Amino acid sequence: MISGFFVFNLQGALLVSRLLRNDLGRGIADAFRVHVLANPDSSVPIVTLGSTSFFWVREEDVYLVAATKCNANAALVFEFLYRFQSIWRSYFRAPLCEDAVKKNFVLVYELLDEALDFGYPQNSDVHALKMYIANDDIRLEDVVRDDPRMSVAPAAQQVSWRRPDIRYRKNECFLDVIETVNLLISSQGAVLRADVDGKVMMRAHLSGIPECSVGLNTDLGLEGHTARRSATAVNLNDCTFHPCVQLDQFDQDRSIHFVPLDGDFELMRYRATANVKLPIKIQAVVEEVQNKRVLYTIVLRATLDEKLQATNVALRIPAPRSTTHARCSATLGKARYEAEDHFILWRIPKVQGGSEHTLHAEAELAPSTQPCTFP
Repeated sequence: MISGFFVFNLQGALLVSRLLRNDLGRGIADAFRVHVLANPDSSVPIVTLGSTSFFWVREEDVYLVAATKCNANAALVFEFLYRFQSIWRSYFRAPLCEDAVKKNFVLVYELLDEALDFGYPQNSDVHALKMYIANDDIRLEDVVRDDPRMSVAPAAQQVSWRRPDIRYRKNECFLDVIETVNLLISSQGAVLRADVDGKVMMRAHLSGIPECSVGLNTDLGLEGHTARRSATAVNLNDCTFHPCVQLDQFDQDRSIHFVPLDGDFELMRYRATANVKLPIKIQAVVEEVQNKRVLYTIVLRATLDEKLQATNVALRIPAPRSTTHARCSATLGKARYEAEDHFILWRIPKVQGGSEHTLHAEAELAPSTQPCTFP
């Protein structure tokens, strides 16, 4: 991963140098200074000199540079560089600059030694770092909030993303599953492609260090690993979790075990492309009459279970650009013509599962010898 970490000023003077692995020579910083900092035309954030790649960002009057010999994940390296900037701001409540680095170079080395392990980022959480590394402005009592138990608590019982002294009068948590259905259908109404992008959002107001678990569908499979073949199976193509989730437990019984963050956070994100059941199906018949008007018959069928409801349903139906006005009649909800955007908007506050509703509309067109065009 990262073989060396350096901090330069604008003149190319080396302020901080930490070699994390044994594959870099001590003169590697000079190569970056000569080929990048001394070259005013060099502005690319990644520079490869020989077999060494340099990743660098600038803040105020200093350059943060990470060097590596291997084919490292560029996004991960830049994420660490920007995370180091945020750690600095949290410690000093000020941007990273040359004078601050010179006055606190010992703290910089301590942060690097704690955040990187043999070149691999291991701990970049500000709250966890402040538990072990403090400057003159940060007292340990302030970090632990005067909780005497924290001064003797082993590190294994702590989590970096949550303070142990959180207290609520009423413990409660909420889970919201938010899904977006992406659908492509043919002119005959056949489904060409359908997939679901979903995320599980959680709001936790819990005291102490709670351990939570969420059970998922027992017939859940992961594409390419444990995909299920039954008709009712839920196969996920991509599945990512918040770092607080214990992944080994999910692999065993498809349950999510975690110590939640305090407040709102995204617990899980997923994507599914198989066995997608559409909540609503639309059948449209559009007829142009003598280049003077367009007749619409839109049928909406709710394929949900009869015990379920779809709320705040809205359909946007394109109308020709030459439309002067439109008359709409719907069996449920309200429909109107939006002249600025050239579409008919059909809004239904609530649709019961298993029901069917129809919209009839007639769009009057301005006189023209050209065929009508839709936006």
